[in-house]
Amino acid sequence: MQEVSAAVRNGLPVLIEDVKEYIDPALDPLLLKQDFIAEGNIRQINLGDKIIEYDENFKLYMTSKMSNPIYPPEVCIKVTLINFSITFQGLEEQLLGDVVVKEKPEVE
Repeated sequence: MQEVSAAVRNGLPVLIEDVKEYIDPALDPLLLKQDFIAEGNIRQINLGDKIIEYDENFKLYMTSKMSNPIYPPEVCIKVTLINFSITFQGLEEQLLGDVVVKEKPEVE
């Protein structure tokens, strides 16, 4: 959490790798972007038991090695899920779609 706090203050990106189906609730303020403006127009956020400065350039990325993770709904509303897995069937469908657009756009 100290490294995450430093990145939040300095506006640096953070990558958390190999996330399982459980995400630590201490990250909730970051996932929900619960920053606020305090005295002196300084953006701050509650992270753990501390209030720290929040730089708008901060980004949080999380990756998982699970092929089909099932996250509970309360996690899904806090994040954007992107599936980068590639299957042969998926590539076939994309290629077929491209060919149909070129050859018969009215069918597509």
